[in-house]
Amino acid sequence: MQEKHLFEYAVIRVVPRVEREEFLNVGVILFCSSQGFLQTKYHLNEDRLKAFSTCIDMQELKDRLGAFEKVCAGRKQGGPIGQLGTASRFRWLTANRSTIVQTSQVHPGLCGNAQEKLEKLFEQLVL
Repeated sequence: MQEKHLFEYAVIRVVPRVEREEFLNVGVILFCSSQGFLQTKYHLNEDRLKAFSTCIDMQELKDRLGAFEKVCAGRKQGGPIGQLGTASRFRWLTANRSTIVQTSQVHPGLCGNAQEKLEKLFEQLVL
């Protein structure tokens, strides 16, 4: 039997107009402490996003989501936040925000392989 590891994840959402509280899921961020895993995966369906809201700046959105990747990767490329420990980076990325890119509440679970779980959640919640 494969050993199960505690993981936490949040869905990354695009919220074009914060006051309307409408959003589209575009990605997932997953943290598994015991596997030293912190990654995000996202996909921007530009046609769907533009149909949802014509005021979205796609380049700004790509830059913001790219910052999520850099913080997950850590080191200097992630800036001051990227130099924090893995758990602190995950907490920072999933903190409540009132911007165009937000995350859902954090949800826990158990998995054997964090990378496989990230892929499965991405398929279920985003694609």
